[in-house]
Amino acid sequence: MTITVGDKLPAAEFTVMGADGQTKLSADMVFSGRKVVLIGIPGAFTPTCSGNHLPGYLKNYDAIKEKGVDTIACTAVNDVHVMNAWSKATGADGKILMLADGNGDFARALGLDLDLSAAGMGTRTRRYSMVVEDGTVTKLNVEEKAGLTCSAAENILEEL
Repeated sequence: MTITVGDKLPAAEFTVMGADGQTKLSADMVFSGRKVVLIGIPGAFTPTCSGNHLPGYLKNYDAIKEKGVDTIACTAVNDVHVMNAWSKATGADGKILMLADGNGDFARALGLDLDLSAAGMGTRTRRYSMVVEDGTVTKLNVEEKAGLTCSAAENILEEL
């Protein structure tokens, strides 16, 4: 079953890189009592993710935060080291919270996992954006095809 507007996010655990190395964050720690914009990307360092999706959120960072968003977070089925390197390479470090979903457990729990085995990429997450308020999805934009349309930062900014 795919998550929909009005659903609570499933229990999950992400890996993040902190000052003292990698650590675990539960979904409750990230989303409870907060307004969060979450973007899901198929993979760090991939062309659309690096060239368009994440840069749009960086460009619109201040405007999104001005709409009452506590955190902008990004998740991918990548390990914490890849997510950390990508954060630094893109200038997202200190702005976008990078949530590594290394085994794809969160993507599967959302029903937003994507089999890219034919392209040699294994299981990934579909490209999406959502607004989560106190753990409940209030806006959800899932890309139906390759590319970037409904999950772009400009769309979320209009929805906030």
